[in-house]
Amino acid sequence: MIDVSVIGCGNMGGALLTGLSRAGGYRITAYDVDPDALEAVSEHCDRTTTDLGDVRDSEVVVLAVKPDIVPLVLEDLDLRPGQTLVTIAAGVSRAQVGAETDATVVRIMPNLAAETRAMAAAVSWDDPDEHVGQMLSDLGAYVEVDEDLMHVATALNGSGPAFVFYLIQAMQERAVEEGLDPDDARTLAAQTFNGAAETVLRSDRDLDSLIDAVCSPGGTTIEGMEVLFDSDADTAVGDALTAARKRSEELAGADAE
Repeated sequence: MIDVSVIGCGNMGGALLTGLSRAGGYRITAYDVDPDALEAVSEHCDRTTTDLGDVRDSEVVVLAVKPDIVPLVLEDLDLRPGQTLVTIAAGVSRAQVGAETDATVVRIMPNLAAETRAMAAAVSWDDPDEHVGQMLSDLGAYVEVDEDLMHVATALNGSGPAFVFYLIQAMQERAVEEGLDPDDARTLAAQTFNGAAETVLRSDRDLDSLIDAVCSPGGTTIEGMEVLFDSDADTAVGDALTAARKRSEELAGADAE
């Protein structure tokens, strides 16, 4: 049983709490200054609190607050060597957090799929942390990256779900225009992305080969793919990722000042 506290019960903090609760094997404390936020996650926690002192004995403390709130929390968060402080704040380095705590600092970039235990996460640490590794595995899949690549990870797997939701919505809306029921179109579009992603993860073939496998000569798929090949859709998606990466760097610069 791993004793975990999550500071901040907004969208991402709530997703982590929900996923850990569903995984089992965790004693979970949720902290927030907003009683309504605590009420929203209470069913997934062993304890909720508005007293920061209640999280100080946890083996792992997850700092799931916005970057500008991090310094305010660290002022009052007194952790010891041997504890682990996990930060998910975009643009806030481990060095910045480590200067304000005696705990071992691990930085992760998770995403909202933590709630359904299908999360993609990036982690940066000096040495692998057994408890954090277990948590990330229980919530989905993770990769280790150098901290200077966290800006890219923030854009890719952190912001990426919104980009995917946008594409699912575009497919759903056009299918509805073509006559499908909205709920049926939503299910088919979402499950298509889900199945395609699983295929990528479980296949040894590269993406070009997988595209070719769906495209029969003269068939429907290649007709649609020709529209994409002739468009700048790949550039637009790439530009969205670059814009998110640049914003992460801007946030880091602002926090360092």
